[in-house]
Amino acid sequence: MKKRGNYFAIIIVIIATVTMAFMSQQKITVKGSDTMVILAQKWAEIYMKKNSDVTIQVTGGGSGVGIAALINGSTDIANSSRSIKQSEMEKLKARYNTLGVEIPCAKDGITIFLHASNPINELTLKQISGIFSGKITNWKEVGGPSESIILYGRENSSGTYVFFKDHIVKGDYAANCQTLPGTAAIVNAVKKDKYGIGYGGAAYAEGVKHCKVKKDDKSTAYLPTKENIANNAYPISRYLYMYLSSKPTGKLKEYIDWILSADGQKVVTEVGYFPVK
Repeated sequence: MKKRGNYFAIIIVIIATVTMAFMSQQKITVKGSDTMVILAQKWAEIYMKKNSDVTIQVTGGGSGVGIAALINGSTDIANSSRSIKQSEMEKLKARYNTLGVEIPCAKDGITIFLHASNPINELTLKQISGIFSGKITNWKEVGGPSESIILYGRENSSGTYVFFKDHIVKGDYAANCQTLPGTAAIVNAVKKDKYGIGYGGAAYAEGVKHCKVKKDDKSTAYLPTKENIANNAYPISRYLYMYLSSKPTGKLKEYIDWILSADGQKVVTEVGYFPVK
Protein backbone atom coordinates (compact mmCIF):
# COMPACT_ATOMS: atom_id res chain seq x y z
CA MET A 1 0.00 0.00 0.00
CA LYS A 2 2.90 2.30 0.81
CA LYS A 3 4.42 1.77 -2.66
CA ARG A 4 1.03 2.44 -4.24
CA GLY A 5 0.71 5.64 -2.22
CA ASN A 6 4.16 6.75 -3.35
CA TYR A 7 3.19 6.02 -6.95
CA PHE A 8 0.12 8.24 -6.74
CA ALA A 9 2.15 10.95 -5.02
CA ILE A 10 4.62 10.96 -7.92
CA ILE A 11 1.75 11.19 -10.44
CA ILE A 12 0.28 14.14 -8.54
CA VAL A 13 3.66 15.90 -8.54
CA ILE A 14 4.04 15.33 -12.31
CA ILE A 15 0.53 16.65 -13.01
CA ALA A 16 1.16 19.68 -10.82
CA THR A 17 4.48 20.38 -12.55
CA VAL A 18 2.95 20.12 -16.03
CA THR A 19 0.02 22.28 -14.96
CA MET A 20 2.31 24.96 -13.55
CA ALA A 21 4.42 24.92 -16.72
CA PHE A 22 1.29 25.25 -18.85
CA MET A 23 -0.05 28.06 -16.70
CA SER A 24 3.28 29.92 -16.85
CA GLN A 25 3.21 29.91 -20.65
CA GLN A 26 1.89 33.02 -22.35
CA LYS A 27 -0.07 32.76 -25.56
CA ILE A 28 0.28 35.46 -28.21
CA THR A 29 -2.25 35.49 -31.05
CA VAL A 30 -1.45 36.98 -34.45
CA LYS A 31 -4.07 37.36 -37.19
CA GLY A 32 -4.50 39.17 -40.48
CA SER A 33 -2.60 39.78 -43.69
CA ASP A 34 -2.19 36.75 -45.95
CA THR A 35 0.79 38.51 -47.50
CA MET A 36 2.50 38.34 -44.12
CA VAL A 37 1.51 34.79 -43.08
CA ILE A 38 4.73 33.07 -44.19
CA LEU A 39 6.83 35.76 -42.49
CA ALA A 40 4.73 35.77 -39.29
CA GLN A 41 4.85 31.97 -39.04
CA LYS A 42 8.61 31.97 -39.47
CA TRP A 43 9.02 34.63 -36.79
CA ALA A 44 6.84 32.61 -34.43
CA GLU A 45 8.61 29.32 -35.15
CA ILE A 46 12.10 30.72 -34.48
CA TYR A 47 11.04 32.71 -31.42
CA MET A 48 9.25 29.78 -29.75
CA LYS A 49 12.33 27.57 -30.15
CA LYS A 50 14.31 30.09 -28.09
CA ASN A 51 11.48 30.97 -25.68
CA SER A 52 9.64 27.88 -24.46
CA ASP A 53 7.46 29.94 -22.13
CA VAL A 54 5.66 31.60 -25.06
CA THR A 55 3.16 30.09 -27.50
CA ILE A 56 2.46 32.10 -30.66
CA GLN A 57 -0.55 31.29 -32.83
CA VAL A 58 -0.58 32.74 -36.36
CA THR A 59 -3.55 32.80 -38.76
CA GLY A 60 -4.33 34.72 -41.95
CA GLY A 61 -7.64 35.81 -43.39
CA GLY A 62 -6.65 39.24 -44.71
CA SER A 63 -5.67 42.59 -43.22
CA GLY A 64 -9.27 43.67 -42.67
CA VAL A 65 -10.04 40.44 -40.83
CA GLY A 66 -7.00 40.92 -38.59
CA ILE A 67 -7.88 44.50 -37.69
CA ALA A 68 -11.50 43.48 -37.02
CA ALA A 69 -10.17 40.80 -34.65
CA LEU A 70 -8.02 43.40 -32.91
CA ILE A 71 -11.05 45.62 -32.45
CA ASN A 72 -13.18 42.84 -30.98
CA GLY A 73 -10.37 41.65 -28.72
CA SER A 74 -9.75 38.22 -30.24
CA THR A 75 -6.12 38.82 -31.30
CA ASP A 76 -3.08 40.47 -29.73
CA ILE A 77 -1.46 41.49 -33.01
CA ALA A 78 -3.21 42.38 -36.27
CA ASN A 79 -0.93 41.98 -39.28
CA SER A 80 -1.78 44.36 -42.12
CA SER A 81 -0.32 45.11 -45.53
CA ARG A 82 -2.10 48.47 -45.56
CA SER A 83 -2.46 51.38 -43.16
CA ILE A 84 -5.31 51.21 -40.70
CA LYS A 85 -8.42 53.11 -41.83
CA GLN A 86 -9.85 56.09 -39.97
CA SER A 87 -13.09 54.18 -39.38
CA GLU A 88 -11.13 51.32 -37.80
CA MET A 89 -9.22 53.70 -35.52
CA GLU A 90 -12.53 55.17 -34.38
CA LYS A 91 -13.78 51.70 -33.47
CA LEU A 92 -10.59 51.05 -31.50
CA LYS A 93 -11.02 54.32 -29.66
CA ALA A 94 -14.64 53.54 -28.85
CA ARG A 95 -13.68 50.19 -27.31
CA TYR A 96 -10.23 50.82 -25.79
CA ASN A 97 -10.00 54.63 -25.69
CA THR A 98 -6.89 54.45 -27.88
CA LEU A 99 -6.19 54.87 -31.60
CA GLY A 100 -4.02 51.76 -31.51
CA VAL A 101 -0.28 51.31 -32.01
CA GLU A 102 1.19 51.05 -35.51
CA ILE A 103 4.50 49.19 -35.95
CA PRO A 104 6.12 49.00 -39.41
CA CYS A 105 7.92 45.64 -39.36
CA ALA A 106 8.95 44.97 -42.98
CA LYS A 107 8.84 46.46 -46.46
CA ASP A 108 7.37 44.80 -49.53
CA GLY A 109 7.28 45.42 -53.25
CA ILE A 110 3.98 44.48 -54.86
CA THR A 111 4.97 42.37 -57.83
CA ILE A 112 3.10 42.24 -61.13
CA PHE A 113 2.92 38.58 -62.15
CA LEU A 114 2.89 37.48 -65.80
CA HIS A 115 2.94 34.05 -67.40
CA ALA A 116 6.49 32.92 -68.18
CA SER A 117 5.75 32.94 -71.94
CA ASN A 118 4.25 36.43 -72.01
CA PRO A 119 6.43 38.63 -74.28
CA ILE A 120 5.65 41.72 -72.20
CA ASN A 121 8.56 42.56 -69.90
CA GLU A 122 7.61 45.97 -68.54
CA LEU A 123 4.58 48.18 -67.92
CA THR A 124 4.03 51.73 -66.72
CA LEU A 125 1.89 52.54 -63.70
CA LYS A 126 -0.66 54.07 -66.07
CA GLN A 127 -0.84 50.87 -68.12
CA ILE A 128 -1.22 48.73 -65.00
CA SER A 129 -4.02 50.99 -63.80
CA GLY A 130 -5.70 50.75 -67.20
CA ILE A 131 -5.44 46.96 -67.21
CA PHE A 132 -6.91 46.41 -63.74
CA SER A 133 -9.60 49.08 -64.14
CA GLY A 134 -10.76 47.49 -67.41
CA LYS A 135 -9.78 50.39 -69.69
CA ILE A 136 -7.15 48.19 -71.35
CA THR A 137 -8.54 44.76 -72.23
CA ASN A 138 -6.22 43.35 -74.89
CA TRP A 139 -2.49 42.65 -74.69
CA LYS A 140 -1.95 44.31 -78.09
CA GLU A 141 -2.77 47.66 -76.45
CA VAL A 142 0.47 47.43 -74.45
CA GLY A 143 2.64 45.87 -77.15
CA GLY A 144 1.70 42.21 -76.73
CA PRO A 145 -0.28 39.65 -78.76
CA SER A 146 -3.88 40.21 -79.82
CA GLU A 147 -5.36 38.29 -76.91
CA SER A 148 -7.75 39.25 -74.11
CA ILE A 149 -6.14 40.09 -70.76
CA ILE A 150 -7.28 37.82 -67.93
CA LEU A 151 -7.21 39.55 -64.53
CA TYR A 152 -6.53 37.96 -61.16
CA GLY A 153 -6.72 39.90 -57.88
CA ARG A 154 -7.34 39.63 -54.16
CA GLU A 155 -10.61 39.65 -52.21
CA ASN A 156 -11.72 42.95 -50.69
CA SER A 157 -10.73 41.96 -47.14
CA SER A 158 -7.11 41.95 -48.31
CA GLY A 159 -4.79 44.82 -47.49
CA THR A 160 -3.03 44.22 -50.81
CA TYR A 161 -6.39 44.66 -52.57
CA VAL A 162 -6.96 47.98 -50.80
CA PHE A 163 -3.41 49.28 -51.33
CA PHE A 164 -3.37 48.35 -55.01
CA LYS A 165 -6.85 49.84 -55.54
CA ASP A 166 -6.01 53.13 -53.81
CA HIS A 167 -2.47 53.69 -55.09
CA ILE A 168 -2.32 51.96 -58.48
CA VAL A 169 -5.80 51.40 -59.95
CA LYS A 170 -7.04 54.65 -58.37
CA GLY A 171 -10.65 53.61 -58.86
CA ASP A 172 -12.74 50.47 -59.09
CA TYR A 173 -11.39 47.18 -60.34
CA ALA A 174 -12.73 45.79 -63.62
CA ALA A 175 -15.86 43.69 -63.11
CA ASN A 176 -14.16 40.67 -64.72
CA CYS A 177 -11.21 40.66 -62.30
CA GLN A 178 -11.26 37.22 -60.67
CA THR A 179 -10.77 37.45 -56.90
CA LEU A 180 -8.72 34.74 -55.22
CA PRO A 181 -8.05 34.00 -51.52
CA GLY A 182 -4.36 34.77 -51.25
CA THR A 183 -1.32 35.73 -53.28
CA ALA A 184 -0.23 32.11 -53.66
CA ALA A 185 -3.55 31.37 -55.41
CA ILE A 186 -2.98 34.31 -57.78
CA VAL A 187 0.51 33.10 -58.64
CA ASN A 188 -0.82 29.60 -59.27
CA ALA A 189 -3.56 30.96 -61.56
CA VAL A 190 -1.19 33.13 -63.61
CA LYS A 191 1.28 30.24 -63.83
CA LYS A 192 -1.41 28.26 -65.68
CA ASP A 193 -2.86 31.12 -67.75
CA LYS A 194 -0.82 32.28 -70.76
CA TYR A 195 -2.66 35.61 -70.91
CA GLY A 196 -3.16 36.17 -67.19
CA ILE A 197 -1.87 38.96 -64.99
CA GLY A 198 -1.97 39.32 -61.22
CA TYR A 199 -0.35 41.14 -58.32
CA GLY A 200 0.94 40.32 -54.85
CA GLY A 201 3.86 40.15 -52.46
CA ALA A 202 7.30 39.49 -53.94
CA ALA A 203 7.91 36.54 -51.60
CA TYR A 204 5.27 34.45 -53.37
CA ALA A 205 6.45 34.91 -56.95
CA GLU A 206 7.64 31.45 -58.01
CA GLY A 207 7.10 29.99 -61.48
CA VAL A 208 5.89 33.27 -62.98
CA LYS A 209 7.57 36.25 -64.64
CA HIS A 210 8.20 39.41 -62.64
CA CYS A 211 7.13 42.36 -64.73
CA LYS A 212 9.37 45.43 -64.62
CA VAL A 213 7.47 48.57 -63.61
CA LYS A 214 8.18 52.21 -64.43
CA LYS A 215 6.52 55.38 -63.21
CA ASP A 216 5.90 56.75 -66.71
CA ASP A 217 7.05 56.45 -70.33
CA LYS A 218 10.23 58.44 -69.68
CA SER A 219 11.30 56.56 -66.54
CA THR A 220 13.50 53.51 -66.13
CA ALA A 221 11.71 50.20 -65.53
CA TYR A 222 12.63 48.35 -62.33
CA LEU A 223 12.16 44.87 -60.91
CA PRO A 224 11.11 44.49 -57.22
CA THR A 225 14.58 43.59 -55.98
CA LYS A 226 15.93 44.27 -52.49
CA GLU A 227 18.05 47.16 -53.72
CA ASN A 228 15.31 48.74 -55.84
CA ILE A 229 12.79 48.62 -53.01
CA ALA A 230 15.27 49.83 -50.40
CA ASN A 231 16.12 52.94 -52.42
CA ASN A 232 12.49 53.47 -53.56
CA ALA A 233 13.36 52.98 -57.25
CA TYR A 234 10.68 50.31 -57.66
CA PRO A 235 7.43 52.31 -57.81
CA ILE A 236 5.04 49.89 -56.09
CA SER A 237 6.37 49.43 -52.58
CA ARG A 238 4.74 49.60 -49.16
CA TYR A 239 5.34 48.92 -45.49
CA LEU A 240 3.91 45.89 -43.74
CA TYR A 241 2.49 46.61 -40.29
CA MET A 242 1.65 45.10 -36.95
CA TYR A 243 -1.21 46.83 -35.13
CA LEU A 244 -1.88 46.60 -31.38
CA SER A 245 -4.78 47.95 -29.37
CA SER A 246 -2.40 49.56 -26.87
CA LYS A 247 1.28 49.90 -25.98
CA PRO A 248 2.75 46.40 -25.52
CA THR A 249 4.10 45.13 -22.21
CA GLY A 250 5.63 41.92 -20.86
CA LYS A 251 6.07 38.97 -23.20
CA LEU A 252 4.26 40.72 -26.04
CA LYS A 253 6.73 43.63 -25.92
CA GLU A 254 9.66 41.22 -25.79
CA TYR A 255 8.38 39.44 -28.89
CA ILE A 256 7.87 42.67 -30.85
CA ASP A 257 11.28 43.96 -29.78
CA TRP A 258 12.80 40.75 -31.12
CA ILE A 259 10.96 41.12 -34.46
CA LEU A 260 12.46 44.60 -34.84
CA SER A 261 15.92 43.45 -33.77
CA ALA A 262 18.70 42.43 -36.17
CA ASP A 263 17.74 38.74 -35.69
CA GLY A 264 14.06 39.35 -36.43
CA GLN A 265 14.81 41.54 -39.44
CA LYS A 266 17.18 38.88 -40.76
CA VAL A 267 14.13 36.61 -41.04
CA VAL A 268 12.40 39.30 -43.13
CA THR A 269 15.19 39.07 -45.71
CA GLU A 270 15.27 35.26 -45.64
CA VAL A 271 11.54 35.03 -46.36
CA GLY A 272 11.82 37.40 -49.32
CA TYR A 273 10.76 40.76 -47.94
CA PHE A 274 12.84 43.74 -46.96
CA PRO A 275 13.90 44.97 -43.50
CA VAL A 276 12.77 48.27 -42.05
CA LYS A 277 16.21 48.92 -40.55
